[in-house]
Amino acid sequence: MRIARICYCGWKCGWFPLSIKNSVTEISLVVYPVTRRQVTFQRFGLTQFYDRYVFKFSNQNSIFLKMKKSYFLFPVLVFLFSVQSCTDHDIDPTPEPQSLSSETIFSELKSPIGIAVDDKGNIWVTEAGTGNNNTDGSVSMITPSGNKTTFVTGLLSVTNAGEGSIEGISHLFYHDGKLYFLHGVNGTLYKADVSSFKSGDPAVNLADIPSEDVGTYIRSLALTSPLNSNAFDLTLGPEGHLYIVDAGSNAIIKKDKDTGKLSLFAHFPDAATKVDAVPTGIVYDGSKLLVSSLTGFPFTPSSAKIFEVDKDGTVNVYKDKFTTLTGITLSANGKPIVIQHGVFGAMGFGAKSGKVLDENGNILLDNVSRPTGIVRAGDRLFYLLSYTDGTISKLTY
Repeated sequence: MRIARICYCGWKCGWFPLSIKNSVTEISLVVYPVTRRQVTFQRFGLTQFYDRYVFKFSNQNSIFLKMKKSYFLFPVLVFLFSVQSCTDHDIDPTPEPQSLSSETIFSELKSPIGIAVDDKGNIWVTEAGTGNNNTDGSVSMITPSGNKTTFVTGLLSVTNAGEGSIEGISHLFYHDGKLYFLHGVNGTLYKADVSSFKSGDPAVNLADIPSEDVGTYIRSLALTSPLNSNAFDLTLGPEGHLYIVDAGSNAIIKKDKDTGKLSLFAHFPDAATKVDAVPTGIVYDGSKLLVSSLTGFPFTPSSAKIFEVDKDGTVNVYKDKFTTLTGITLSANGKPIVIQHGVFGAMGFGAKSGKVLDENGNILLDNVSRPTGIVRAGDRLFYLLSYTDGTISKLTY
């Protein structure tokens, strides 16, 4: 087995195995959050020569390095991998949170659903709108100083007659200057170039954003009876393909990065007899997809799960005994952090019965009003959405 020496923060080093497949050598590791501009790669004492270096970033800013071998010289590769954003004093690894402090940093959002952070620290949020069968669903950008600019509006906003919830636009995902967002009711995937969008810019025209109908394909799979689709969340995953969780069909849909072809990647088992799993959130930790689940009515406590899905689409339970999970993110160490939407009763979801939990179900933050989205923005920093309160809270520890 060949190995490589990897150093990050300029001096923290270790030896890692190389996986060689079809003359391509792959190394995967998780380091501190970085952006492309903060990464340098240097070679020294090389014993193999490589003609291609590709940095790949997951949505949690993990780094994956893929190198195509050109020719073999010696049995061991030694190289330096340096992340300039680290400091010489950051010796200990970031601990997992035991509890979180919360501070509201933005309010007056209209039924917010999804949240993402770009490489400039801007927050992107989807708002489902007022639900009056109109078109006031929107996507907005909020700067670190708190200035909100609408990026696009005109998205259908409806009220679910059975549940009374406002629906339409779903979650979003930022990667390399592009913003991907879903409209679950219409079954549409949008991909917008936001690399040059600035605070104060006029909103773009919805019709000018490239879009794709994914709902028709998902319904054609006939995974539920009656047919149902609600494309809800998405991430880049194995091999750089796009993976969409559909809460209506209880499935993951894969969109090929090269051909754009849609295919069924995974299907989730029922939570109980005639009770759907209802997957709600998805992240990629570098080796597997992790998916949170809400479960269908009657939203029985302790029946929701975190699923893990491997690169072949095989579904297994990662952790269980959760209640109404509506989102998932990863800690600095790649551990799942999930949000409980609330406890359902005779009058609907109980007031402030939402929570932020670690992968073992330990409460990190209690008394939250129906959270719908969470994202990590730093080693010890998260942003949390409240659907009921229309707020963004900063969570720290």
